[in-house]
Amino acid sequence: MSHAYDKEDSTQREAATVSTQPRTVARSEKQAHRIIVVGGGAGGLELVTRLGDKLGKSGTAQVTLVDRSPTHIWKPLLHEVAAGSMDPNTHQLEYVAQARWHYFEFQQGELTGIDRERKLVKVAACLDQDGAELLPARELPYDTLVLAIGCVTHFFGVPGAAENAIALDTVDQAERFRRKLIAACVRAQNGRGRVGEDGRPRVDVAIIGAGATGVELSAELRNTAHVLNAYGLHQLDPRRDVRIHIVEAGPRILPALTERVSAETTKLLRKLDVDVFTSERVTEVTKDAVLTASGKHVDADLTVWAAGITAPGVLRTLGLPVSKMGQIVVGPTLQCETDPDIFAFGDCAAAPWPEKQTTVPPRAQAAHQQATFLYDAIRARLAGKPLPKFGFKDFGSLVSLGHFSAVGSLMGGLIGGSMFIEGLFARFMYTSLYRMHVLALHGAIGMGLDTITHWLRSKTSPRVKLH
Repeated sequence: MSHAYDKEDSTQREAATVSTQPRTVARSEKQAHRIIVVGGGAGGLELVTRLGDKLGKSGTAQVTLVDRSPTHIWKPLLHEVAAGSMDPNTHQLEYVAQARWHYFEFQQGELTGIDRERKLVKVAACLDQDGAELLPARELPYDTLVLAIGCVTHFFGVPGAAENAIALDTVDQAERFRRKLIAACVRAQNGRGRVGEDGRPRVDVAIIGAGATGVELSAELRNTAHVLNAYGLHQLDPRRDVRIHIVEAGPRILPALTERVSAETTKLLRKLDVDVFTSERVTEVTKDAVLTASGKHVDADLTVWAAGITAPGVLRTLGLPVSKMGQIVVGPTLQCETDPDIFAFGDCAAAPWPEKQTTVPPRAQAAHQQATFLYDAIRARLAGKPLPKFGFKDFGSLVSLGHFSAVGSLMGGLIGGSMFIEGLFARFMYTSLYRMHVLALHGAIGMGLDTITHWLRSKTSPRVKLH
């Protein structure tokens, strides 16, 4: 997030790192109900922020967030980080600072297990970049446990995929891709890269998977190619020499969205000279190519894997019921079927969606709705009241094509039906999703300051990170 929120001095931040204790505690620790939320993604961070403000501040509960990373970034932004159109340093939020401001604790480390008999969460040691131990392995006691650790990339066992393709699960992966893209362009213009059939230097980027991440990345990359050319980092023709290919196993792109959204997006991508290959199942990824079952050979100086997600493997080791995808199976109250003291939500949970006779889809809007629900449900649990049942409301889906356009559909409670939208209005709606997340973390004034700060920064910085 913006440095406008860096309100504490270094001494306070160091103290928060060591003790991570809430500032105001009205009860003793023995009396306070211990709530642990594992996972500081969009939903998890929103939940602990609200619980800390309500229960942590009053001392009614001791609220703790556990995450393996020290910072948070809204995951739908990672494709912009990969394309260089967003500097992650200006959008990341430090968990320690958020904990200090909102009366919860932060414990850095990766979840390794749960002792359900003793009601302990096991957290791995935290290491620095050189492998030296910063924090030891720990066991944290809980009364209520919430799992919100999200999902990871699924390579489906495709040979060479894990070794030669870059996933976009973390900021580090996105930044690695951005650096490799710039390096590939510089090499190509100096005759150290691939040469096309026309004898011109060429850079090929293959994106495997045409869901929202793959499609949004392709459009952002087309803009990046233009900007890098404008700033003189390469003299390649942004459209003819920088080739972008999307490879999708299904019959159309954006399979989770409506056919109209898929068709309109395909038209827009082709106008941007993005090659769209559908019904092409990837069978192998090499260092310089993507091979498909039909025999197609797609040149690739860089390959991004955005073809699927799966639940983190640790969930299968907890002794809790899991779905075929490895997600924790929860009921209508989002409680684990075999342990009412454990809740799960977001991408790591298989929550029922009775209206569609399926489970709630892994979307940011679902995590936001579930975080709001759990805030009320946990308060009811502490008050000894019966828990409500979660009901997912699908408000539609939006896909950003960067500076070029946006498309999507609005559904359900927003308009009473469904409506296709595109262009400026769709871009505004897409941007508002992130603003809603900032609002949940910082309130209306904080969101306003953050918006102004980033607008001012955009006026004094290049549109793409150039180094």
